[in-house]
Amino acid sequence: MHMELPDYPTLFFKPASCLGAPNAPLVIPYQATDGQADYEAELAIVIGKDAKNVQKEDAMDYVLGYTCSNDVTARTHQFHSAQWGFGKGFDGFAPLGPCVVAARSISDPGPIELRTTLNGEVMQEGRVDDMIFGIAEIVAYISQGTTLEKGTVIMTGTPHGIGVSKTPPVFLKDGDDLRVVMSHGLGSLVNRVVYEEKPGKA
Repeated sequence: MHMELPDYPTLFFKPASCLGAPNAPLVIPYQATDGQADYEAELAIVIGKDAKNVQKEDAMDYVLGYTCSNDVTARTHQFHSAQWGFGKGFDGFAPLGPCVVAARSISDPGPIELRTTLNGEVMQEGRVDDMIFGIAEIVAYISQGTTLEKGTVIMTGTPHGIGVSKTPPVFLKDGDDLRVVMSHGLGSLVNRVVYEEKPGKA
């Protein structure tokens, strides 16, 4: 994104209606079919018990497990304001799954590998320990003054290689084959990109 590294995690909320299935079409609403829909492979954390005012050293005790996620973003809408939620909050803009791997099965999530391929070409590749903020730090920070109810999903951070940062930029097109793959048994999100048609006037 060509931005300075933040001192604190950058936060935004994605509504529950963002949830997308791991093998369903990724529908880009007609309002965002301007050629600037983008992908962001992210490890997702699932909270296993209510967490509030958690300390960093205790934060991992609240993590139930991990799963794949894609923080799909309509860049045009994201940059309309300083609040990113709208451009990241369209229906289906959070494909998730296909499974949750228990945290007790992964003693150190740092080596988890993330990869995004678009029409067979690797676009993103990285590891969880490349993130600016670690998982314990993220959980502790966002639980301050806020109850993270069990079942809360936290999408963390994305490796380099998002479409908007490439030269020239690469955005999602109708019919694209988009895959987010993670190691350690987390599996793959396989989503075909579908542009929604703009409804005609009655």
